[in-house]
Amino acid sequence: RAILVLKDNIVPMSSEFTPESERQRIQHLAFLFPKLLDGEFTRFEFPRRLKGDDVGQKVLYRDYFMEGWGYKTVEKADLKYPLVHGHGKQARLLGTLAVSRGLGDHQLKVIDTNIEVKPFLSCIPKVNVFDFALHDIKEDDVLIMATDGLWDVLCNDEVAHVVRSFLAENRTDPQRFSELAKFLVCKARGKKRGHQWMLDDSHEASYDDISVFVIPLHNREED
Repeated sequence: RAILVLKDNIVPMSSEFTPESERQRIQHLAFLFPKLLDGEFTRFEFPRRLKGDDVGQKVLYRDYFMEGWGYKTVEKADLKYPLVHGHGKQARLLGTLAVSRGLGDHQLKVIDTNIEVKPFLSCIPKVNVFDFALHDIKEDDVLIMATDGLWDVLCNDEVAHVVRSFLAENRTDPQRFSELAKFLVCKARGKKRGHQWMLDDSHEASYDDISVFVIPLHNREED
């Protein structure tokens, strides 16, 4: 995720692409090319995993053309593992990946199968344009770009608060932007208490990879 932290504003520059947010695109691909599922998965989404007792019963479901939920009578084929399953951080594409767009993973297959994940993993980015000419960029305005290890435990507003406070208190440090990146990593990692890593507010710290870039936007040469 990337956000612009400006003096009086926060501008989100990206949004996460997950199996949940791209459910319809993924299901539509499975509809067009059912062989990609190799008979092991169903493209339909259900609120819960179905069991044998559900066959013949009417349950809620969603397909690629549906924004909301409808009812269908459960067939035996519906008992297969869903193409998109889980919610939030637990959502998975083919029971394997928590993202639906990215580069690489060309050889990745669903464990113990020959089903390739790559056809469902799009490499097409979403591009947002921020025109500097239309904004009065200040010295402490920055772009924060980080992995979900940061965003899992800190929201945009919390990160912006840390950024503004840190830069205001370290105006003379020539390395302050790289030091801010380190500070954000340490804040998300928390401190070890016993066998756990905890945040300052006693919530569980991030357990994921934490990479942070702090990119200054201000060009002093233009002043």
